[in-house]
Amino acid sequence: MPTFAHQPVPARASRRAFCRTLALVSGACGLGAVLVAPPAQAQPAYTVTTPQIQEALAEKLPRRYRLGGLLNLEVQVPALRLLPAQNRINAVLPVAASGLAVSDGARDAAGSLDVDFGLRYEASDRTLRAQQIHVNALRVEGLRSSAAEMLNAYAQQLATQSLGEVVLHTLRPQDLALADGLGMQPGPITVTERGLRVEFVRKPSP
Repeated sequence: MPTFAHQPVPARASRRAFCRTLALVSGACGLGAVLVAPPAQAQPAYTVTTPQIQEALAEKLPRRYRLGGLLNLEVQVPALRLLPAQNRINAVLPVAASGLAVSDGARDAAGSLDVDFGLRYEASDRTLRAQQIHVNALRVEGLRSSAAEMLNAYAQQLATQSLGEVVLHTLRPQDLALADGLGMQPGPITVTERGLRVEFVRKPSP
């Protein structure tokens, strides 16, 4: 019966074979990891900071209103506070009042309009705008009692006119170019500690 003598493998050849085997095993393991658990892709988003919103409001305010010829109001640029827990923004707008309804007609009265609101995206002009505006308080010191009642009744309309028609931010075409190329468009807006986060979502099928 023939016998087969064991032929020793040179140490260098043995090391080369081991390295090739290790590389193949490592490559297979790596491929398996990719197939089993592919890395999550970050969702495209666009961020708007509080200073950007403040700057946009400063371009549109102050605004002036007349109430029946008795009261002149000037609504000025607000101080903003982000409310992530409610997904809303709080704005306190300084208000200056003058006219016959002021107790002392020779001087102005000062106060504030405290509101909070949500946000929406307007696709027709690529803007972020306020929505669901809620008046927390409207206070103006130094008004006659009848004028104070009239002003409180006008508070919601005043807030809507002051903020509802104001553009809070405008996205430029280049801001949307990448998302548009991926077949996506602006969707939900989330209020965070750092500002507003505009999520991009898939465009509806035509």
